[in-house]
Amino acid sequence: MHDVSEPEALANLEVERQIDEQAAREGRPSALDVAFLSNREMVTELFLIRHAHQRLDLAGAIGGFVDPPLSGLGEQQAQLLGATLSTRKIDAVYTSPMQRARGTADAIARHHRLAPVSIADLTEIAVFRDAPQHLSSLEFLGSDALATMRHRFIFERTWDVYPHSESSAEFRRRVLNAIELIISGHAGQRVAIVCHGGVINAYVSYVVGSKFDMLFRPAHTSITIVAAADGIHTLYTLNDVHHLSTVDGDFRTV
Repeated sequence: MHDVSEPEALANLEVERQIDEQAAREGRPSALDVAFLSNREMVTELFLIRHAHQRLDLAGAIGGFVDPPLSGLGEQQAQLLGATLSTRKIDAVYTSPMQRARGTADAIARHHRLAPVSIADLTEIAVFRDAPQHLSSLEFLGSDALATMRHRFIFERTWDVYPHSESSAEFRRRVLNAIELIISGHAGQRVAIVCHGGVINAYVSYVVGSKFDMLFRPAHTSITIVAAADGIHTLYTLNDVHHLSTVDGDFRTV
């Protein structure tokens, strides 16, 4: 294998710069323009938005984690999000069918006179899906097993450390299929997709080529923007929560 020296690397960069300058003189897009979908029309923008804060009993039954409603704080976060996005043109709003996502999506959609479209494949990773839903995870698995899973997830960051659950591959496949189908129906438009932290990570990891199921931790109502056109995907914005810092206080949560 040939290691590229620093002089060679600098020479390669200079060649690329000259090629890009030549392309600009001829009115053609540069390699950077094409790779990052800059300065072109008919780019689809996806606003991947995590739902607002939910009411959750961390010691409760496994089934209680599936579809909790928004908390009072979550309602405030959703209103701040909706107000911020009211000044942006949004052509469609899609949502996970879960209560916490639907409530957040409604806060966006009403400013644009849109009806959110619910898609089942945008639901969160089904951790402990096949476990008894009336038991807590502690009751079902025990403290030692849970501690082992926690330790593995910290270092491996894959959903496959959790038994009795939807597999990482199954989850990523359904998420990618759902979002790519949305893209195909909205060429050149801006679309809000209100979903979950795992869903957003599955798609962003696909876009940037990460092996992790959880590449980063999306905050509640955070906005991550991905652009897509002609089979090219690029990340524009990651985990933006500026709308939650207001003169009345800081409403950020994770």
